[in-house]
Parts: sequence; C-alpha cells; structure tokens
Amino acid sequence: MSATKAPNILFIMADQLAPQFLPCYGHSVVQAPTLQKLADEGVVFDAAYTNSPLCAPSRFVMMSGRLPSKIAAWDNAVEFSSEVPTFAHYLAAEGYNTCLSGKMHFVGPDQLHGFRHRLTTDVYPADFTWHPEWDRPEDRLDWFHTMEVVTKAGVCTRSMYMDYDDEVVFKAKRFMFDEARKDAGQPFALTVSLIQPHDPYLCREEDWNRYRQDDIDLPRVPLGSIREDPHSSRLRRGYGASDITLNDDTVRNARRAYYGSVSDIDSKVAELLKALDEAGHSDNTIVVFTADHGDMLGERGMWFKMNFFEHSARVPLIIHAPESFQAHRVAEAVSLVDILPTLVEFARDGQPREYVTPIEGRSLLPHLSGAGGHDEVVGEYFAEGTDCPIFMLRKGSKKLIYSQRDPLQYFDITDDPDEIDNLASRAQYTAEIEGLLAQLKRKYNEEELTQRVCESQRRRNFLKGIMRDMNVCWDYHPQEDASTAYVRNNMPIYELEKRARFPQV
Repeated sequence: MSATKAPNILFIMADQLAPQFLPCYGHSVVQAPTLQKLADEGVVFDAAYTNSPLCAPSRFVMMSGRLPSKIAAWDNAVEFSSEVPTFAHYLAAEGYNTCLSGKMHFVGPDQLHGFRHRLTTDVYPADFTWHPEWDRPEDRLDWFHTMEVVTKAGVCTRSMYMDYDDEVVFKAKRFMFDEARKDAGQPFALTVSLIQPHDPYLCREEDWNRYRQDDIDLPRVPLGSIREDPHSSRLRRGYGASDITLNDDTVRNARRAYYGSVSDIDSKVAELLKALDEAGHSDNTIVVFTADHGDMLGERGMWFKMNFFEHSARVPLIIHAPESFQAHRVAEAVSLVDILPTLVEFARDGQPREYVTPIEGRSLLPHLSGAGGHDEVVGEYFAEGTDCPIFMLRKGSKKLIYSQRDPLQYFDITDDPDEIDNLASRAQYTAEIEGLLAQLKRKYNEEELTQRVCESQRRRNFLKGIMRDMNVCWDYHPQEDASTAYVRNNMPIYELEKRARFPQV
C-alpha cells in the first residue's frame, strides 16, 4: 500500500453464497471465472465464517466489528443502533468518500450508518416484522422461508432479484466513473451488495444453459444418511422440508438454478472490475469479495442457512491487492467480525487505530502478509429454530456447537469436512470440550441473554402492528436531484457534455 495515497476500497458482497459452490474453493461444476482470477491473484481464506448465519445479524457484525450479543443483533428484524460505529464511519474519518450500492438489511430509521451516499433502496424491509418468537417456538411463521422456492426452481426471464442486482451494478459503475471525473484525490470506499444467489432459486436461461442436468452434483450428505440433530429438525419443520419428499431431479433443478445465479454474480463482478479499470482506479484499489453466510442447498435435507454447519456458516473471502500482498491461501479460521479493523488498517497504510468502543474483530493484515494470525471464530445465533442462544466456537481444526437445549456437537473439520462424525461423546475429547465450554460459559450469561432476546421480540411484536396502522415506513428512498441530471440549463450544453466525457480530451 502506498504511503502517499490511500487506496480505494471496492467491497463486494453476495448473499447466501457458500464457498463450497465456487471453483476457487474446489467445486468442479460451477463456472465463476472472474472470481477464480481474483483468487488466483489474491489471498483466499479457506476457513472464513459468518458470526451469525442470518442476513441482518451477519451484516451488522461485519460493519461494526462487534459480535451479535454486543450490539443486540438478534435476528432479521432488529434495529441496528445509530450509536454503533461502523467501518463506513471509520473510513469517513480517514477521509474516504463512502458509498453503498445494494442490500445491507439495515433495520430502523438510520439507513446510512456511515455511508455518505446510498445509491439504491434496500431489497428487504426495514421494519420489525420478520422476528422470531421464542415464546412460541413450535409455531410456524407466516413470513418465513417455504419449500416452494425449491420445488419451483428453474429458469425465468426476469425476477425481482435480477432486477435489483442489475440496478445495483449499474449505479455502482456510474459512481466509479463519477469519482474518476471529479479527480479530487479523495479515496473512495464503495460497498456493492448483491442479493443473488439467495433463494428463490432462479436464473436466466443463458446461465441455466451453462450447465448440463446430469453434471449437477447431489448433496454430499443426503437426508437420512446421518442422524438428524434437534435444531436441524426444527428448522426443516419450520420451512416445510419435513412435509415433502424431494426427488433427485427437483434437488438438481434447485442446485442448477443456484449455480446459474452464481455465474450471474460472477458476470456482475466482471462488470464492476471492468468499470474499475476503465475509470483508472485498478492500480490503487483493494478489492474484497465475500458473502453474509452460505446455503445448505440440500445438504442433510436442509436449505437456506440458520445453523452452524459448514455450508451455512462458512463464507467466501478473497482479498485482491497484488501490489501489496502475494497470492496465497490462508488456512486459519477468521470471520466477518474481522472486516472492520482490516479495512481501517488498509486506509491507514497498515497502522492500527484506537476505536471509540471495544471491538471483537481482529485485523487480517498478518494473514495477508503471510505472517500468520489468529485462528479462532466465535459464532452466536438468536433467531429461528431455537428458543435459547446457540454458540459456535471454531479453534484450529475443531468446531464446537453448543446450546442449553440441544445435544453437544464437536467436529474435526480437517478430518471430517462433512461433519458426519460427532466427537462429543468420545472420551479422548472430554478435556478439549470442557475447556471450550468453560471458555463460552465465562463469556456468556445464557439466562440473561435469553431474557434480552425475548424482551426485544415482545417489544417488536407490539410495535410492528402500531407502526403498520400508523403507516410508519423506514425503507430507504434514494435521493436524486433531477435538476442537475444529464442536460439542464444550469450551463451551456457543450460545457455539460464536455464535463461528462471520460476520459476528458
């Protein structure tokens, strides 16, 4: 990184993209050549995780560098407090022009959280409706996932999510060119957040036709091949998977559409990188690609996310800065909570800063430089399919999944990447497990946490109806000033056209 000019940052995020379904992580069918090139030239994290396998909590953690319980990031319908500093705030403090194009699933009246510009509305609502109810955990939620997105997966010409991602990329590209036209010497931090390949599992015909049905792989751990744990059973019941039997063709259709959607994401990343290059930013821009969580995509008979198995909890993480870091792969376990200090240190030429509040995230710069770094991830889950907190602790090759309600799970991810062999009852692991449980119990008061979550749910359950009756809306409305768009009479037309031309002559 240059000591004289801070690098631009292009932070690209997909939604519900499990790294297991990318060629740069070993998948032999999915086509994603742009991400493969980024991986070949960059640093690839082979054990990157979300800290909470659900959209909004994962994003709040990523932006704040705080674990969910520290910022009350319980679920997809909890307010992200304006008091919580984000990486956008810290980058703005370092002189960056901060911009968001796309989804961030902010809930509450603050829809910026440190971004100076927000180019699109969010794809999801900003209100309190989508909250679980731990007071009646067995009830099905009328707004929740359904299996229709699996049984009716396939080709479509247009979808809401395709429309959204097209808009997100178009406006992000225009922002990059606008920054080049200004040539103000100010670095930018542009976050581009796409909704695909999130269900419904749909893709365009050209992306569908990239794949042959016979080449689509079936789940590595099919339903019924191992004993189902209680949390998985509750989730499957909640979204209706336990009510139906899926044949192989139906599963292949859903996975084929997902793969097509991943290819579409790859094409959109290619568009962004082309615009970055054409605008003259490539040589001084760090590109980060990740996702908020993964997708089970039929593994264990499960779909979507909301659990700490590898397909749900792991995320892709690629950092591309060939001028600064040699291409290599990182084996240590890291997580999205580490993004904030990493981006801040990019902005500060590798130097740490003091934060106005404690953070749990740790910089990834040691990993990027090849020096090695921390090898631990803490996960917390407070949403659907449970009525008490669920914790995950990954240290080295071992992963512990614990809650008061359910049997303990303990896996060696290196020897058992499909998490088939639960080591929790093996005597030789008793001391290890007791040490990890002691670490968690020192860190958390589970009864107090449960009370906080339930109180929050009850408040929101009351408020959402009142807000609906009063027509209170927090959804973001992008601001555009038509009086200065394209050709207007604020200056001669030839002057407007000359200023808009890039590169200028």
